[in-house]
Amino acid sequence: MFARLVAAAWAVVFLGAAAPAAAPSMPSDPAALFGAREAVRGIGLSPSGRRLAFIGPAEGQGNALFVADVEGGKPPQRIFTADGRPGRLTDCYWVSETRLVCRIYLLLDKIQAGQIWPATRLLAVDADGSNPKLLSVEGTPDDLGVTLGGGEVVDWLPGESGAVLMTRNYVPQSKMNTRFVETRQGLAVEQVDTATLHSKPVEPPKMHAFGYVSDGHGTIRLMGVEEVAGATGVSSGRATWFYRPKGSRDWKQFSTWLYGTDEGLWPVNVDPVRDVAYAFRKIDGRLALVTVALDGSMKEEVAYAHPEYDVDEAIALGDDQRIVGATFISDRKEAVYFDKDTAAMAAMLSKALPGLPLIRFEDWSADGSKLLLWAGSDTDPGRLYLFDRQTKQLRELMLKRPQLENVPLAPMKSVTYTAADGTRIPAYLTLPLGSSGRNLPAIVMPHGGPSARDEWGFEWLVQFFAARGYAVLQPNFRGSAGYGESWYQRNGFKSWRVAIGDVNDAGRWLVSQGIADPSKLGIFGWSYGGYAALQANVLDPNLFKAVVAVAPVTDLATLLLEARYSSGRKILRDFIGSGPHIVEGSPAQNAGRFQAPVLLFHGDRDINVRSHESDLMADRLKDAGKQVQLVKYDGLDHQLDDAKARQDLLSRADAFFRANFKLP
Repeated sequence: MFARLVAAAWAVVFLGAAAPAAAPSMPSDPAALFGAREAVRGIGLSPSGRRLAFIGPAEGQGNALFVADVEGGKPPQRIFTADGRPGRLTDCYWVSETRLVCRIYLLLDKIQAGQIWPATRLLAVDADGSNPKLLSVEGTPDDLGVTLGGGEVVDWLPGESGAVLMTRNYVPQSKMNTRFVETRQGLAVEQVDTATLHSKPVEPPKMHAFGYVSDGHGTIRLMGVEEVAGATGVSSGRATWFYRPKGSRDWKQFSTWLYGTDEGLWPVNVDPVRDVAYAFRKIDGRLALVTVALDGSMKEEVAYAHPEYDVDEAIALGDDQRIVGATFISDRKEAVYFDKDTAAMAAMLSKALPGLPLIRFEDWSADGSKLLLWAGSDTDPGRLYLFDRQTKQLRELMLKRPQLENVPLAPMKSVTYTAADGTRIPAYLTLPLGSSGRNLPAIVMPHGGPSARDEWGFEWLVQFFAARGYAVLQPNFRGSAGYGESWYQRNGFKSWRVAIGDVNDAGRWLVSQGIADPSKLGIFGWSYGGYAALQANVLDPNLFKAVVAVAPVTDLATLLLEARYSSGRKILRDFIGSGPHIVEGSPAQNAGRFQAPVLLFHGDRDINVRSHESDLMADRLKDAGKQVQLVKYDGLDHQLDDAKARQDLLSRADAFFRANFKLP
């Protein structure tokens, strides 16, 4: 049955050389329409540019690897499926024309009673599904520790068909009466043939090393080492990076980096031609992208810095991950290209796709002649195109969310509103199509993080509520990332009064502008956004008439306790801080102030925010005589990446708002 459903779905998703297919019939339930998972994730182009590999949804929270010919003619072929119990695919990359390497994410609960631990593994497989090989080295009963990380690919070794440089974590062993015992410990780099598993050492294991950066052509140039407190293995909150001059095997100190403050240099790439490292550094309180010479001089130059916004990411293309530009987010994501050819091509493609202003380069063919790109907007979830640089032909290949093709979506508008202290707060306003924009039921939707921000573009939660007749306002409150350290404040927990004050002022603005009916004003948030949705009622119990929180932090002391076994517990303690805000800034500690009814959702395998946070919130609200409902999803984690669960969440949240707003 599932195979027939897949074939039918891909007839719509994959357009190939044919004209776009008609949209499937629309479900009568909009929650099913908007709760469906993306049809295409993690797409990549084979070295020749003739084939695609991508990840598509399977049953539950599972997913599958698909391979398709660019020219179309037949549906993509399913290579293998990860059922999501416990593993699922996060990304897959071509390592040769016939072979792929995929990362699998899974949750383990057999390490320590009552604890769930995240783990990763790397798997290689031929493009027809044959010759699967586990690249990660599995642990043994003799190991004196547990290997959670299955390694990362450090270099795709262009020209070395089928081999990669990847990290391996060595764990010492304890064996009786044998000389064959592993004594090495730490992170190493090895060259691995993905077909035969033959490996050879490249970098020896290094204690407390957490990452390596290559030059994209087989040479390791940078190594990051975590500084730990004594023999505990607990991170001190400081990392040190080392580099090698060209042709040398000696390590020299490159930089330090302080977690939480982002002070120092964090390298992301090496350009072997220029012999420089690209790295992030704060300049005038904002993250910038700089180059640092690796010839021993450490000469530093600014590659790109914006006067108002943090640099969001470096743009890297090709198997060697050459840096060609950088992005930042004003009201929408924008790109600046250092490479003249790439800049000219991006400008040409923008003109060719005027209705899709968001463009992202996904992958190149090995010779650079074919480019895979994604383009989308606020009212288009995105389309994947193949651009032939020689013929200048641009061809649409696939749809990210085929079920929404030809479905009218509501535009997202950039707005600002004034906070209580006079600060102008940027936000995004989405109004229901066909509405007057006046006296509407409305939802304030604070983002997660808190070290994050909303940006302009398609958002399935926003579009669902707009389709159901709600105005939606997404504030980038103080405490959001992307605007520099002065906007970030001391983070959204330590500076909760400012952050939550801005969230509440978003609701007041909707009312003052006549957009929202004050009796029909609600708040919805996920993760930190769920915390903000709850804590908003501690600050002003009478503003919101209904509260929905998904996977929320509810008690800061509990959040700290959850990290007691983590090597990063000091970093989290520094991030959360100490003092009166631990109680004052915890909604579960102030449940008696709530006036509005509360609906909570949580996955029982959430390791980002443990589900007992919602249990605690529900219990405290019940004890205080308040209205609360808690919905738990078995087997799901923080993202609730399951179409049925998301459909259920949307249906319940909509019904909850409608009941409390007295809507039909």
